[in-house]
Amino acid sequence: MLKIGDKVDVLDDVLSGTIVAINGNMVTIETNEGFDLDFKANELVKIGSKSINQDAFKLASVNEILKEKTEKKRHNNTQKIKPKQRYQPKLEVDLHLHKLIDNERGMSNYDKLNLQLDTARRQLEFAIKKRIQKVVFIHGVGEGVLKMELETLFSRYDNIKYYDADYKKYGLGATEVYIYQNA
Repeated sequence: MLKIGDKVDVLDDVLSGTIVAINGNMVTIETNEGFDLDFKANELVKIGSKSINQDAFKLASVNEILKEKTEKKRHNNTQKIKPKQRYQPKLEVDLHLHKLIDNERGMSNYDKLNLQLDTARRQLEFAIKKRIQKVVFIHGVGEGVLKMELETLFSRYDNIKYYDADYKKYGLGATEVYIYQNA
């Protein structure tokens, strides 16, 4: 039985994390990279649990599982994604300091800026590695120092282009990055 705080692995993916919410059969985990992702309870296994070895086939017979895997499924009931939603960014990275650390006391402006830029660089590298096509970096308006530093960072990459993010959603305080997948 899964509960909030359990460390889990995803069965069909190379992901692991900690359970932060359970809503019926849907479980939200926070990955080790800090992303919240939703999975069905039967797609997760508790780390260090022996139940996968002992209880794997108690609920269904081997024949049922094989039938499920080989059966042709119809896709008539697939949800259609509206074009407006289809092109929405897949990953948002909020670079506000209160989202990155609990207490910024004792940090110089240089340290704060470096923390934000290191976070942006890590998340951009993660997005490139995981082939995420669009990322929005929320930097806020402020004096524009972080925005200029982000533009300098983004200009070092050949396989991306960057521009102001959707004004209706983010105002002037965000930059969207498009990552070319075949560069």
